[in-house]
Amino acid sequence: RSHHPVAEMLDLPFLPFCVLLGGLGFVCVAFVSAWCQHWRGGFALDGSAQTFNWHPVLMVTGMVVLYGAAALVYRLPSTWSGPKLPWKVLHGALALAAFGLAVLGLAAVFRFHNDHGTPNMYSLHSWLGLATVLLFSCQWLAGFSAFLLPWAPAWLRALYKPVHVFFGSTILMLSVASCVSGINEKLFFSLKNGTTEYKRLPAEAVFANTLGLLILLFGVLVLGALARPSWKRPDADSPDSCQVPAPLR
Repeated sequence: RSHHPVAEMLDLPFLPFCVLLGGLGFVCVAFVSAWCQHWRGGFALDGSAQTFNWHPVLMVTGMVVLYGAAALVYRLPSTWSGPKLPWKVLHGALALAAFGLAVLGLAAVFRFHNDHGTPNMYSLHSWLGLATVLLFSCQWLAGFSAFLLPWAPAWLRALYKPVHVFFGSTILMLSVASCVSGINEKLFFSLKNGTTEYKRLPAEAVFANTLGLLILLFGVLVLGALARPSWKRPDADSPDSCQVPAPLR
């Protein structure tokens, strides 16, 4: 079968892509941690502003990086043959870990708001973030019931699978939007009254804006990998499902 030269040039191997994406995810977590440590005063569990700092770190780690890893489990060629149950468990476990970190992140911000008399759930960022976590919880429960519990019939799994895939990508997109809007909101609140204003673009603003772009790039690359036909796991009833996957390059 002939390929267009441009298509062959852009046909990247999956393993190096995973290494690149893993490195980018690590950089995202490192950036948000460094931002909170260096410019926002570090971390604590006493309800202070340092308690709030756990919120962005846990949300980026859970709802973006870990969730992105969970979404890409079935793109690994080693999952294309043999028992599927271990990969289902890994996919569900990574998603559950992401959800757990998100719940802790929400607890941190609610604790900070309540201890300082700040109203909860008044901004677009808060609405979007909570809606994303709630949708994620429904997605996980529905996926667990349909794909891991033994009583779900095959026709129900086949019917729900495209819905599960669609909302998986949607939740990642919403997670990225929540993180980026949260970074912007925090900068607007923090860079005033005795500090260099946000509009003057101080070093903290440059660093945090760069963090937002890195998170956006991570999300785009995950969505691109999910949409790439050559990296999709063949369906069980597809002729390609009996083929041995090509070796990683």
